[in-house]
Amino acid sequence: MDETWVVILALTAGTFATRMSGVLIGQRIPQHGAWARWLRALPGCLIVSLVTVSLLSGGPREWGAGIVALVVAIVTRNLPVTMASGIAAIWLLRHFA
Repeated sequence: MDETWVVILALTAGTFATRMSGVLIGQRIPQHGAWARWLRALPGCLIVSLVTVSLLSGGPREWGAGIVALVVAIVTRNLPVTMASGIAAIWLLRHFA
């Protein structure tokens, strides 16, 4: 068997194992209590940490996109619109400014 096929099969098995472990572990996630509250807060914490690192390591373009996203968040109070505006702002600033 060609080495390429071995790699493809190994990656397929790894992907399947990762997905199945998520399904199996997901059934054991608590629905109530402190752990459930912690897990519900986790996605927001991850987004904040990623944006913070980007802003602190970035320059004026990243700060401009952050300000655009902040204004949109205050005005609309809509997470998807805020994220889309921040992504659009950084793309525009990086390509046209």
